[in-house]
Amino acid sequence: MRILVSGAGVAGPVLAYCLNRHGFSVTVVERAETVRKAGGHAVDLFRPAVEISERMGVLDRIGECATGTARLALRPEGSSRAVRVDLGKIFSAASDRHVEIMRDDLSEIYYDATCDEVEYQFGDSITELSPDGEVRFENAGPRRFDLVIGADGLHSTVRRLVFGDQPGSSTFIGAYLGVLTLRDAAALERELLIHVGVGRTVGMYGTRHSGEARALFLFHSEQELDYHYRDVPRQKELLRNAFQGMHPDVDHWLTELDSTPAFYFDSITQLHLNTWSHGRVTLVGDAGYCPGPAVGGSTTLAVVGAYVLAGELARAGGNHERAFAAYERVMTPHIQASRAAALSAAKTLIPASRLGITGLTQGARLISALPARPRRALLRLASKTGRVYNSMTIDDYEHQNHSAWARTRTGVDEG
Repeated sequence: MRILVSGAGVAGPVLAYCLNRHGFSVTVVERAETVRKAGGHAVDLFRPAVEISERMGVLDRIGECATGTARLALRPEGSSRAVRVDLGKIFSAASDRHVEIMRDDLSEIYYDATCDEVEYQFGDSITELSPDGEVRFENAGPRRFDLVIGADGLHSTVRRLVFGDQPGSSTFIGAYLGVLTLRDAAALERELLIHVGVGRTVGMYGTRHSGEARALFLFHSEQELDYHYRDVPRQKELLRNAFQGMHPDVDHWLTELDSTPAFYFDSITQLHLNTWSHGRVTLVGDAGYCPGPAVGGSTTLAVVGAYVLAGELARAGGNHERAFAAYERVMTPHIQASRAAALSAAKTLIPASRLGITGLTQGARLISALPARPRRALLRLASKTGRVYNSMTIDDYEHQNHSAWARTRTGVDEG
């Protein structure tokens, strides 16, 4: 069975790896000319995604490329003092297995795990899909596939071609995200510096391996802002307007907007499709069920979704109707929980009042002061995202389906 995957970010390569191990023939088409190496922003892999990465044999490399951020310095707007917290204590208490890594580093690791056995078609994109599986591309000639899977992100081309613009399919949750690459991270010393004000938060952290840093901006907006998602100058203008005058540090970071080597801006939006499968086409990750960039654990959800989709296709013997229905049944409760966690995280990370800022600051102080056992109890109670992902379970498809995966994977406990 020949399967086309659109998108070589995170979900696409994980899906390609799993499909290949289950014996399917996979092609990945990617609009970019090569694997993206701009760095992106830091993303979290929670327990189920860590376990899947371990099964893929790439967990050691992910650990080597982890950001290494060890401390949090939280500075309320208008305050001259920062509250410092050991991030290791937070993550170990909130999630039993967790890794923070730059998104593009993660994408490259997953790509490297697949590139010798999976066909990649870079510098191209899908322009037309027919019900019988014929696919037309922007550059390459037409080809026929048995299935097409969109793993091409929040602004998915596959979703647009197959589902169109469905009213009510996306929900703006009242916030925007911007990521700016800064040239020099030497002064950070593995510390995440956060400035938090009413309706706006910005954090700056180093990338450990590149000598660069990232500034991540989150700000509240009652209404959706007027801009096109490819209009970068307008996006930078909106970011300046939202954060100018917050703090001299922030003003300094904003001066690098016009010279930054990498920039990202988007609304924090949730997708609410009634179904993300139609005929021979389905969606995975943010393309089908984005819970909200930067606040909903969407990277972990994408990895889990890719793993489940491949496993259900193998379990169904390639019967896509049965597999797609099972895939949606398995993923729906995870997605619903992730959406709720994202809404909670957005409210916490972008306080709506001075009282919210005080609560965030006092919470950080309390976490720093508590002994290990009550700290773990408090964080597991307070961290909805950690609870959501710690409670996820994933089937052992490779053993259940007696696939090539179980015969070829290495370095994983077979018991």
